Amino acid sequence: MFAELTGFLDYLDSVHARTRRVVLCIPPALLEWVPAPQRWSAGDQVRHLAAIERWMYAETVSGRPSRYEGHGKVLADGLPAVMAYYDAMHAESRAIFAALTPEQWAGRTTTPAGATIGTWKWLRAMLEHEAHHRGQLYLTLGLQGIVTPPIYGLSEPELAAHAAPRG
Repeated sequence: MFAELTGFLDYLDSVHARTRRVVLCIPPALLEWVPAPQRWSAGDQVRHLAAIERWMYAETVSGRPSRYEGHGKVLADGLPAVMAYYDAMHAESRAIFAALTPEQWAGRTTTPAGATIGTWKWLRAMLEHEAHHRGQLYLTLGLQGIVTPPIYGLSEPELAAHAAPRG
């Protein structure tokens, strides 16, 4: 999918920007609201995305073991701190990814489970992981009636209104 690291980095930036737009919709009072017992809050989801990108993905592609330790409020408490943590972990991760050599990019990475996978495929999985949690953020906010931005410019009703009739 990503023949070159630069293409991946560009796409990573766009994925991060889309997620960040949703994160900015979280009202501070609802940051730690959970929809049901044993479920994650929006704050948990954002801290998780930040921590796993930096402390699992960035570490493992660098040839180091995962240092991911969770998503709790100890990492960042309150919306300003969560946003700062999210942005800081992304910036650190992106710098680590950008420093990968072509050999590392085309090489293999060992996952925390001990499997080996192509580095670019491992980082592609990270993007899928982020999309998964972004969807959870949309659902969590939707359950609270929070208006969220469409991912690519049109909401579903707007898209349907622009559709050509089938015939």
